[in-house]
Amino acid sequence: MEKSFYSLCGSMLTALLLLESTLLPGVEGDLGVNYGTLADDLPPPTKVAHFLVESTIINRVRLFDTNTEVLEAFANTGIALTVTVPNDQIPQLTKLSYAEEWLEANIQPYVPATNIIRILVGNEVLSTANKLLIANLVPAMENLHTALVEASLDTKIKVSTPHSLGILSNSSPPSTGKFRQGYDIHVLKPLLSFLRDTNSPFMINPYPFFGFSEDTLDYALFRPTSGVEDENTKLVYTNMLDEQIDAVFSAMKLLGFADVDIVIAETGWPSKGDTSQIGVDEEAAAEYNGNLMKHVMSGAGTPLLPNRTIETYIFSLFNENLKPGPTCERNFGLFQPNMTPVYDIGIIRSTVAAAATSNHHLTYLLIVSVGLHILNNHG
Repeated sequence: MEKSFYSLCGSMLTALLLLESTLLPGVEGDLGVNYGTLADDLPPPTKVAHFLVESTIINRVRLFDTNTEVLEAFANTGIALTVTVPNDQIPQLTKLSYAEEWLEANIQPYVPATNIIRILVGNEVLSTANKLLIANLVPAMENLHTALVEASLDTKIKVSTPHSLGILSNSSPPSTGKFRQGYDIHVLKPLLSFLRDTNSPFMINPYPFFGFSEDTLDYALFRPTSGVEDENTKLVYTNMLDEQIDAVFSAMKLLGFADVDIVIAETGWPSKGDTSQIGVDEEAAAEYNGNLMKHVMSGAGTPLLPNRTIETYIFSLFNENLKPGPTCERNFGLFQPNMTPVYDIGIIRSTVAAAATSNHHLTYLLIVSVGLHILNNHG
């Protein structure tokens, strides 16, 4: 009787722990953020790196350059870094010798201490309409990859480039997504072929914020709606982001590259704008980014890409007071320069830890309760 009692207790303990892990899944998925530095009031990079590690659940960071101070600050943090070659350096990268020198100067001194996982060649190059940059984009990416192979870093560090949704000539309904004529065959097809060959992702910058109207605000913010049906697939879309991702996927599929992964290089929502703008406040920003986190990390995927998590980088880490343009451009940050949250979406680790502690206490009480119940019945 004693043996079966302890065996039963052990079984109940195991079952309850399994129940906890099933019902209370880990909150730390792969959450990325864009770390822009167009501001004169930001904390030093070492402080930022420590803050992200110690106080947040963010474990991926995208940089818009290869700033030495930042790369050194993230050494030994484990945070996965994506760095960027500025657009104006793309033509020079068409020379392999320059690609080798660039890698030697900007990457090799920092690895493996700094966890660099990806190099982006430019940003939204096709949207610049600069023929020289566009023509040199894929050759530059190929040379940078060759330099990585020579340095035995190609399995660790991948090469890609992010695109705005301006690369699409058609996006609605999502099943009819198509790349712009001319770019599709001459630029995007060889680019996608390179990404497939090197096991790198196709990176996009989808922004429901720039595509919503007063009538579609709820749809853009992931609020409950009746949804939108794609007349061709009969699939129902419950948010604008899924539509945008699936339109890109349809365009890739049309060229024969449905097997290349999609990564969201940046997306976000400002917390402050000009008085004429609707849906631009802290509440809307918290709603979009909070729902975005839950959605992309849930494993639900999109209607055309179900059952998967999508690597996603929120724009941006800080409000940047030197960014040009309308007010909203300077207010996409999750944090103020003093590292206090602009709004709470569960990124701060103390909030997460408190929830986890509460969950563990609940499990412990359940175990004790079950144990006492068994004891009373076998006493």
